[in-house]
Amino acid sequence: MDEFFVVGHSHPQIDGREKATGATEFVSDLRLPGMLHGRILRSPLPHARICRIDTSRARRAAGVKAVITAEDTPRIPFGPRTEDWMILATDKVRFIGDEVAAVAAVDEDAAEEALSLIRVDYEELPAVFDPLEAMKEGAPLIHDKPRNVVAEFHLSKGDMERALQESHAVYSDRYYTNQVYQAYLEPMACVAHVDTGGKLTLYAGTQIPSMTRIPYARALGLPLEKVRVVVPPYGGAFGAKMETNLHLVAAVLSQKTGKPVRMLNSREEDFIAGNPRVPMYIDLKIGARRDGTLTGKEVRVIGAAGARTVYAMVIVATACYRVDSLYRFQALKTEGITVYTNTVPTSCFRGFGNAQMTFALESALDMLSELLGMDPAELRMKNGLRTGEVSIHGWKIGSSGLEECIEKATQAAGWKEKRAPKTHARGIGLACCNHVSGNRAFAREFDGAGGIVRIGREGKVLVYHGESDMGQGQKTVFAQIVAEELGVPLDRVEVAPVDTDFSPFGLGSFATRGTVFGGNGVKAAAAEAKKQILEYAAGMLECSPSDLEARGGMICLKGLPTQGLPFQKVVETAVYKRGGAPIVGAGFWLPDTEIPDPVTKYGNIAPAYPFACQIAEVEVDTETGQVHMKNYVAAHDVGRAINPRATEGQVEGGVAQGIGWALMENMATEKGKIINPNFRDYVLPGPLDLPPIQSILVEPVEPNGPFGAKGIGEPALNPSPAAVANALYNAIGVRMTELPFTPEKILAALKAKKKREE
Repeated sequence: MDEFFVVGHSHPQIDGREKATGATEFVSDLRLPGMLHGRILRSPLPHARICRIDTSRARRAAGVKAVITAEDTPRIPFGPRTEDWMILATDKVRFIGDEVAAVAAVDEDAAEEALSLIRVDYEELPAVFDPLEAMKEGAPLIHDKPRNVVAEFHLSKGDMERALQESHAVYSDRYYTNQVYQAYLEPMACVAHVDTGGKLTLYAGTQIPSMTRIPYARALGLPLEKVRVVVPPYGGAFGAKMETNLHLVAAVLSQKTGKPVRMLNSREEDFIAGNPRVPMYIDLKIGARRDGTLTGKEVRVIGAAGARTVYAMVIVATACYRVDSLYRFQALKTEGITVYTNTVPTSCFRGFGNAQMTFALESALDMLSELLGMDPAELRMKNGLRTGEVSIHGWKIGSSGLEECIEKATQAAGWKEKRAPKTHARGIGLACCNHVSGNRAFAREFDGAGGIVRIGREGKVLVYHGESDMGQGQKTVFAQIVAEELGVPLDRVEVAPVDTDFSPFGLGSFATRGTVFGGNGVKAAAAEAKKQILEYAAGMLECSPSDLEARGGMICLKGLPTQGLPFQKVVETAVYKRGGAPIVGAGFWLPDTEIPDPVTKYGNIAPAYPFACQIAEVEVDTETGQVHMKNYVAAHDVGRAINPRATEGQVEGGVAQGIGWALMENMATEKGKIINPNFRDYVLPGPLDLPPIQSILVEPVEPNGPFGAKGIGEPALNPSPAAVANALYNAIGVRMTELPFTPEKILAALKAKKKREE
C-alpha cells in the first residue's frame, strides 16, 4: 500500500475539463447586468507637464456615461511600498502609457470613440531612460524629490578585503539583465461595482486578494471594510498581477455611474503599462581558494524602477542577497540602488530578483571554475548548503536536495562525456539556484495561512482559503492535501473561489509560498474537521477517537480498514445530531520564521528552501549566430511532490520561460517608447524553439511542508539563462553577459574573439 492515499500521486487539474472545453469564465468573460465598458487615455509622452485637459466633447458623445480625470479622484498618494502613485496623473505624466483620463460607455466602441475626443495639452519635459544616466547629478527629476534614487541597500558580512587576498582565483564582470514581459494568456482585466451603500466589489485576477485591499482602500478614501475582492479564474500572472491602476480607475468610474464597469487592457496596453521585470546592471566579483572553497563575493546592483515604485526596491534587495544562501560564503559586500526612470514601472516577475542575480552568479562561477581548473559541477557540490546548515544570513536549511540535484542532473545529461574537448560548436552548461517558500521580509505584519473546511450531510467537502490560483494548479494541490488529511477520494473535495468577504485572510501567491503556506493552512482546517468526525464516529463504534483513522473514504480502526463506517455515513449522522449544521473545521498555520534584522538582514525568512540544478545543451551556427537548443535536464528539490505531473509541468514551463529570456525575449525601447508591444514583434519561444526537457524531481522530506512539500514556481525559471550562457561558453568560447543572447550579439562576440586570437 502506498504511504499516502492521494498526496504524491498525479491527478488531472480539478478544473482542467472546464478550461479545456472553454466552459471556464475568466475575468475578461464576466458580464454583469447594466455593465459599462471602461477605457483609459494614456500619455503619448515619457515626461511632460499636463497644462489642460478638455473632456467636453467626450462627455457629449453617444453612449458615454462618465469621463474622469484626476479631479474626479480623491488625489491621495498611495502605493504598495512607496506612496508615489496616483489613480490618474495630476500635474504631469512620467512614462508613455501613464494614465491621464478614463471613460465609461455602453460598449467598447463608444468608449474608444470617446477617448479620441479628449484633448490634452502637454508641455514636454526632459526625460531619462537608463538608470545609470538617471543617477547622475543634473539628470531630469522624475518625482518631487532631490534625486532619482528610490532606495539603497547595503550589506556587509566578514572581511571582504582579506577574503579576496586569500583567494587563489578571483573573477569579476558586469552583467545586464534586460526588461521582459510576463506574457500571460489573459491581459489585466477587472469588473468593479460600487453598490448604493458605497461598497466596492472588485472582480479581478489578482495574486494578493487580501493584501491589495489595503492600498486600494487608501487610494479611494474608503474604510477597509468597504473593499471586497473576488477572484474568478484568470489567465496567468507570473508576478505582474498585484496592484494596478486599472482596478482603481474601474472603481472610480463605477462610483460615478452607479453601474458595474468592466476594464480590459489591450495587449499593447498591457505591454506599455503593465509591470514587467526589473532590468538590472550587476557588477560581481567572486573569489575562491585553490581547493575551490568560495571566499568572498562583492556585488553592486543598479535596478530601474521605472516611473513609479511598485516592488522594485524589494526586488533589487532580493537580488543583492538571496543567492548568498545557495553556497557557503565567508565574506560579502553588497550594494543595491533602485532608480526612477521615465519608463514603464517595473515589478515582480517569476524569480523576483533572484533570477537576475542567479544569471550573474552562476555565469561567474563557471569562469571561476575555469581559473581553478575545476569541474563546474564539482565546484558547486563542494560549496552548496546541505540539510541542517544555517546560511550566512541565518536561513535554517531544514532540507536540501542540492547535491542530489547536481548528481542526478549530470548523470542524466551525460555531463562528463559531453564536457570533453570537441571540434564542433556544441556545448553543455550547468547552473544551480536556491529560492524561498515564503518570505517573512515581504509582509512584516503577518506570516502564515488559514483555511476553512465545510462538510455537509452528503459528505461533500468544501475548502475555503485566501491564496490565489493563477493557473499554477494550486486548487488541485489544496484539494489533494485536504483529501489526504480527511481520507476521502479527491472527487469529494471542492475548492471555493477566493472572496475576501468569506475567505480567510491570506497573503496570496508570491515567493513560491502557495503549496507550503496555503497547503498547511487548509491541512490544519481539515485536521480540525477530522477531529470532530472521529469524535462522532467513536460514539457510533463505541471506542476512543484515538483508536480511529480516516482513510479510503472510511472511518476505521487503525490498521483494520475493513472494520469501520463509511465517511459519508458518519458525517450524515453528525449533521443530524447537530440540528443540520455542517461540520466546519477552521485552522491556521504559523511558521517558525524570523523577520530579518533591518541592518544585518540576519533572520530565517522562510520555513522551507528549494534548490535546483539545470543543464542546457546547445549547438551554435557560427555563420548566423543562431542557437539551437538540443537537450535540457532540470533536477529540482521540491520536497515531496504533492502532484508529480503538475510539478513536472511547472518545471517545463519555467524552463521554457527561461530559454525565452536567454535567447529572444526583449522589450525594445526608443526614447521611452516600447516599439514591440505585441506578440508579432515581441518574440516568445514556441514548440520548435524548445528542446526535449527532462524533469527530475528530487524529494527530500521537508519538515515544515505539508506532507513534506516545498514550492516550485520560481526556481523552475531561475537557473535557465545561466545554464544557456554556460553552454554557449562551452560551445564557442565566448562569455555572454547581457540578456538576451541574440544571433547579432553572438556574431559580434565571435568576431571580437577572432580578432583577439589573431
